Formats: sequence, C-alpha cells, structure tokens
Amino acid sequence: MSAADQGDGDREAALPEGRGDLPRQDDAPALWRDLRRFTDARVGLGRAGTAVPTAAHLDFQEAHARARDAVWSALDVPALARAIGLPHARVRSMAADRRSYLLRPDLGRRLAENASIPHAPGTVAFVIADGLCAIGVQRHAPAVLQRILPLLALPPGPIVIAEQARVALGDDIAERIGAAAVVVMIGERPGLSATDSLGLYITWAPRRGRTDAERNCISNVRPGGMGYDDAAAKAAWLLRAAQRLGATGVALKDDMPAIALPGP
Repeated sequence: MSAADQGDGDREAALPEGRGDLPRQDDAPALWRDLRRFTDARVGLGRAGTAVPTAAHLDFQEAHARARDAVWSALDVPALARAIGLPHARVRSMAADRRSYLLRPDLGRRLAENASIPHAPGTVAFVIADGLCAIGVQRHAPAVLQRILPLLALPPGPIVIAEQARVALGDDIAERIGAAAVVVMIGERPGLSATDSLGLYITWAPRRGRTDAERNCISNVRPGGMGYDDAAAKAAWLLRAAQRLGATGVALKDDMPAIALPGP
C-alpha cells in the first residue's frame, strides 16, 4: 500500500462514528444530482483532503468577486427609461455617490432637497431604485412593471426612478405624491449564487418613518427565482388585500393560493 493510499485510509478511519457515509468527491455527482436540478447552492462539492477541490474553491472566489462588482454597479438610467417606455420622474437620495451610499445607509433613505415629485393622490406609486444591485433592476424591473400595471385595482401613479436609494426612500417619495400605496422595485443584496435579484416592497399609506414591519416583500425576482408573471400576480394580490385591510406588513398575511412549482 502506498503512503498516499495509507493516508486516505487513515482519514476514512478517523471519521466520527456515523460519518462514514459522507460523500466522496467521485460519488458526489451521483448522490446530489437530483438536488442540483433545483438549486444553485453549492452542494456535494466533494473534497480534497480537508478542503474543497480546487475547481470549487476557484468558483467560489469568482462568485465572490462578481457579488462585490454587483454592489458597485450603477443604473443606466436612459436605457432603463427606454425599456420602461412610460413617463417618469428621476430623483436621487442624499447620498452623493456610491461610496457615501454604502457607508451611510441613512442618506439613501432621504430624498435630495431639490427633488421634483409629481402629485397624484390615491394612486399606486412605483419607485424603481438601484439598491444594492443595480444589475437586477436594469434587467428585471421593466418586465415586472409591464405585468403589474394591468392587474391593479387602484389607478397607477407616477413612476419614479431613484438613484442611490434604499427601500425607505419610497416612503418619502410616495408621501409627496399622495399615493395610497407604493411599490418599490429595488436591487437586492447580491449573493454567491445570484447577483441580479430584484425585490418588491409594498407599503400601504406610505409616509416618512414607516418601518420594515409595515411592508410586504416579494424577494428573489429573476428568471432563476420567482418569475415575472408570478411576482406581478402576488404584488397585485397584496395591493388588493392591503386596500381591504388598510395596512401592509405584519398585519397583512400572505394567504394567496400557492403557486405550483414547475415539473421536472
């Protein structure tokens, strides 16, 4: 027996009782194949000694770099406006640049003093904000907006594109509009498996000072997560339910019938 073989045998023997069924690198694809069909998570990567294989390690480093780049991505506002194809306003938060936005979250929640906001009482306002991942907004917000508008029970209000924006900036904007509700479409924090997720935050009777407990969130909107049609249908359902209840957030339970998962 070679020293390498003996070393491998020693590692196997050293496994705690009940851990002898851990997947080896060559067995992992067969053991985890079915699960990998339904998730981008890093499962069944195998091992090289006490570490993951080199290829898996390099893949992790690349994913981490992509996530960092996504945080620093910027909206291409002219291109986004063309994709939306509807009248809109453009505003900024009090964060002067991306660095300020990341270091001072409070500035991203406050509207710049020179912002011009249209007045449209009783409507549903839409704020399209870069958030922590402008890539997701650029790719997905126009398609989701296009699907939501025909489903609304209340009249649609102004569409506002907001730069260097946090979720709470939508309250400030919608309060100035006089909106009955606001839907903030915002880029979610990038992860290692997805760097382009869009989130929808719905708030009834928005005003400055609302908390996250007073909102409903639809998360992970992207082709590899919740699809555009499903996200639009859920947003419209939540808005109708909020109108009946007069509230969103913890007071509004999401009792919408479950959306069937696609078949294999």
